[in-house]
Amino acid sequence: MTDLETTKDLKTEPTTAPRRSVTLTMPEIKRPAMPKVPKTGRIRSGLLATAFLLTAVLGGIAGGWLESRRAAASFADGTSLGQKKLVTQESQLISQIAKLVGPSVVSVNVTVTADSPDIPPELEQFFGVMPSAPTQSAAGTGFIINTEGVIITNRHVVPEGTDEVSITLSDGTELTDVSVIGRTSQSDSLDIAFLKINDAEGKKLVPAKIGDSSRVQVGDDVVAIGNALGRFQNTVTSGIISGFGRSVQASSDGGRSGADVESLDNLFQTDAAINQGNSGGPLVNLNGQIIGINTAVAGNAQNIGFAIPVNDIKGLITQVLKNGKVVRPFIGVRYIPLTADLAKQEKLSVMSGAYVLPAVEGQASPVLAGSPAAKAGLKPGDVITRVAGKAINERNSLTSLLGAFQPGEKIELTVSRDGKNQKVNLTLGSTGDL
Repeated sequence: MTDLETTKDLKTEPTTAPRRSVTLTMPEIKRPAMPKVPKTGRIRSGLLATAFLLTAVLGGIAGGWLESRRAAASFADGTSLGQKKLVTQESQLISQIAKLVGPSVVSVNVTVTADSPDIPPELEQFFGVMPSAPTQSAAGTGFIINTEGVIITNRHVVPEGTDEVSITLSDGTELTDVSVIGRTSQSDSLDIAFLKINDAEGKKLVPAKIGDSSRVQVGDDVVAIGNALGRFQNTVTSGIISGFGRSVQASSDGGRSGADVESLDNLFQTDAAINQGNSGGPLVNLNGQIIGINTAVAGNAQNIGFAIPVNDIKGLITQVLKNGKVVRPFIGVRYIPLTADLAKQEKLSVMSGAYVLPAVEGQASPVLAGSPAAKAGLKPGDVITRVAGKAINERNSLTSLLGAFQPGEKIELTVSRDGKNQKVNLTLGSTGDL
């Protein structure tokens, strides 16, 4: 892979949505003090005391019977009163999140011209006219990030060859004056595209709140919102973060022969239901902040979905809002994420990082000639362990850490070479220079 590598996932059939699938290889209670009984009228007081005692006993029996009935009812439905209250509070919270984030979520509707089928030469000769290429309709999800109508979605939702794009707001209003600002390249591991609503037709656009995906922990509750199956707009599902730092192979047809396959890295794994059409939609924390962009689902498993951490695209967001275009920073190396097994196999002194591939005779150097990496002196076999002081590990890939910066910025890399660490300074290049 390269520090530019991306992912692609498009399956567009009439009236269906794009889908990416991955194949996975109680408080203390005190009784009040009893009142003192005067010496006079002792017999009457004794009768009253007896009556009081009898009432208390009967009251205790009744109270115990009622409590046992209450407990039995609770046992019958499998939940305690406390559990019921907790479930109710959680459902109310999810409902509040849906109301808060929902207005920022849009359905993305596209029309794509499919590749023309192969036509035998003799048919072209006889008929003289080539048949027109068929068009396909598809739908995905996106979310608004500013009041001017900039939208984030997946690249595979609006791929190259897209003819028309429209969006449907949460209230059902369809807006047709929508353009594609740009998308990451086909070799980039971030499957991201940006759209722009040029005419909101008087509608107030509500931007979503962007969170901090670096604070996400395994087990955190999350909510996914999207255009499920391309028909059920703003479908809300909930779950947890099941893992992070996942690397998967994604394809448009579940890995069948001939399907485009892409590598996706540094992904959140979640058990919140992600369905066809959810691509490009938000994964939200319980504060109503977007911490991920839903992008893939495991086709051979249940409740295994994947999302791009939002921090990985914050650099792109800044750039698009400032310059109106999508350009990715790069250093110009081909690398693979380093694991303990690979480190042992290659006899490396570090266990994590971005391992720049060794040179192979007859093949192009893994350090691109003339690239920032080449100018800074990086070599095949180097292991990049840190970017601007942040460690490359299962939570942070080289690509995701570089994504926090802009082309032209100077950064410091920590590199392990022959068992020794050294600092390397370089100026980030731009994908537009390639």
